[in-house]
Amino acid sequence: MNSTIFNDAMTLSSEDLETTQQTAQNLSQAKVNQEYLIKGVVAGDADIENFLFTLGCFKGETITLISILSESYVISIKDARYSIGSDLAQAVLV
Repeated sequence: MNSTIFNDAMTLSSEDLETTQQTAQNLSQAKVNQEYLIKGVVAGDADIENFLFTLGCFKGETITLISILSESYVISIKDARYSIGSDLAQAVLV
C-alpha cells in the first residue's frame, strides 16, 4: 500500500485532532449494538495505528460494538468481527 495514502487516512491535522477529541468519544465509551462512524484513530503509537488500519479501522468507516467481555471489545468492521483490547478501543474515536 502506498505510504502516502496510508498516512493521509491515519493522520489528523492538529486542528482536526483537537476538534475531534473535544467532540468524539472513544470506542470504549460506545454503546453495544450501535453503529458509529470512525472520526479518527489516535493511539500515540504507530504500531497500534497500523494494526487498526489493517483491520479496516480508519476515518470515515463504520464500526459496530457487538459486545464487551471483560477487557475485550468485540467489534464489526466491513462484515468481519474482531476482538480487541481496551487499549485499542480507546484509540478509536467515534
